Parts: sequence; structure tokens; C-alpha cells
Amino acid sequence: MFDVDSLVRKNIKSLSPYSSARDEFSGVEGVFLDANENPFGNFNRYPDPYQKELKNVLSQVKGIPVENLFLGNGSDEVIDLLFRIFCKPGLDKALTFSPTYGMYQVSAELNDVELMQQPLNQNFQIDFESLNPLLSDQNLKLIFICSPNNPTGNSIRNIKKIIESFHGIVVVDEAYIDFSPEPSWTKRIHEFPNLVVLQTLSKAWGLAAIRLGIGLSNIQIIKYLNKVKPPYNISQPNQEAALLAIKNVEVFEQRKQKILEQKEWLMAALLALKPIKKVYPSDANFVLVQVEDADILYNQLIAEKIITRNRNKQIPGCLRITIGTELENQKLINAITKLAL
Repeated sequence: MFDVDSLVRKNIKSLSPYSSARDEFSGVEGVFLDANENPFGNFNRYPDPYQKELKNVLSQVKGIPVENLFLGNGSDEVIDLLFRIFCKPGLDKALTFSPTYGMYQVSAELNDVELMQQPLNQNFQIDFESLNPLLSDQNLKLIFICSPNNPTGNSIRNIKKIIESFHGIVVVDEAYIDFSPEPSWTKRIHEFPNLVVLQTLSKAWGLAAIRLGIGLSNIQIIKYLNKVKPPYNISQPNQEAALLAIKNVEVFEQRKQKILEQKEWLMAALLALKPIKKVYPSDANFVLVQVEDADILYNQLIAEKIITRNRNKQIPGCLRITIGTELENQKLINAITKLAL
């Protein structure tokens, strides 16, 4: 039987978390003289440290119980907290699959944790046969799988096999899942006690500026995340902005559909252009494009005030292009067409 507590660092298990004034009294009415707040102003009160109203609405939208939800200052905060909870600095290890999201490496280095990186195969999938020996490493505590993957755009297969074979924590980062036809792993967090799923409001919900990430897992892991997080990690204005957006699912669906339609149009338009050698399949809101010379084209587009992401160092010859508005996408096509003449 999987035991989450056996993986948690001893100092985290014995930690007495900070108790804020809003932990001791959570009401909304009264004369508040408990938190050393300024009595004047519109932003003078501390926010709800556990974001109860927002989680209640998210619970309905996601179809996940409130007790299985954690909110972070972006998914990056959740990633960092997972390193703090499960990995002893200078001893434990984490694993991910390259090329992928760069914050796994940054968080590992910040926490003095060795991050092993297994290259994806030519189809940008995990080579399970070469992975298998790594899973027996007693110091390997975390595995990060970005699916759909950034910057390749594809969904990752064999995740279930990894979850079942590994005795540590498997983190599936689903930042782009809303654009994917694949089912979310959130529906299986009760089936696998070592599974943590990350989602975000930055992409499909269009709320990148408010930095709100979502961790979904079993109650034990969620309790540890709440134990270690800073007391007021999500500001009140950000909670309110999130509430306003997620209560309007119709607008979310309309915008998402428009992005998906524009992705199909852009992929076809790019393939018709001379500098484009390949457009990779994508389950995200971006496409990875192989071009004749990534560095040159990237700089030429900047000169046209069109900014893409140069991934030439990660994947030779490739640019990553986010799906914009219809007008923005047409400007990109027009610019590449002009440059190819």
C-alpha cells in the first residue's frame, strides 16, 4: 500500500505551520482588530488564506471536491512546494523528460535537488524501456510529466504505466489540457495516491497576469501543500478576478474554440510557406515549427514586430508559435511570406 507520509521530509512532517489571524477567525462581519491591518482603504484587509469561495466555484467547474484542490501563486509555486515537501536537499532526486518546461530545472536547482532529464524519443514520447532502471533509484522522489508538453505540443503516452511502476510522486502538468482532446488525469486522483495534477488559469482561461495555478491530488498531499505554503499566497484582487472569469464558462468555451479553429488555420497556412519544413502536431495553444534557419527567421520576425519563441537550442531548427487572434496570425503569415520572397 502506498504511504505518502513515508516520502515526506521529517522536518515537514513535524513543522508547525504559521497560524494567521484569518485561521483563527474566518467570519466576514465584525470589528476586525486582530490582524494589525490598517482600518482605511480598499485593499487593507488580508485575503482568505484558503480561498474558500474560489475553491467552491472551481470545484463545480472541475467536478473535483474542494478538499482535493490547492491554489498556488501560479503552478510554479506548487512545483516549488512539492520539491520542499518530498525532496531532501543535496540527497534526493527528481526526474523529467526533455525538452520540457524549464521551471522544473530551476526549482530543482533552487532546492538543491538533482534533476535527471531523460530525452524524449524522436516522436517526443517517453522511452519506457530506458526509463525503467531509473525508477528503482531509492533517492528518486518526484517525476514531472508535462502533457501536453511544452514546447513540443503533444500529449504524452504511457503515463499510467509510470504511475503504477513508481513508488514516489508523479506530477502531471496539464497547463494546456483545456486545448487537448485527451482526458484530464484529474478524474483519476482518487485511483492513484501518488498522483498530483497541475493545472492553471493562465492559458485557456486567459488569466496569465493574476498568476493562479491549481494542484489536484488526494487529501493527504493537499494538506501538506497547505501546511507549507505562505499564509496569504493568493491576493484578494486575484481571487476576485478568477471568480469573475470562471463564473462565465460560456465566454471561456467560445474563446477556446476560436483558438482551436485558428490553430488549424495557422498550421495549414504555415505548411504552405517555403521557409517552413515541418509543423508538429499540437494538443496545445501553440505549434512547434521546424524552419530552414530558426535564428535568422526569429530575428527577421522581431524586425517585423512579431515575437515568437526561439527553441533552436532545445530542438534544433525550431520556433514555438503561440496561436494569436485572427489578425495576429494573418500578420505572421504575411511577414513570413514577404521574407521568403
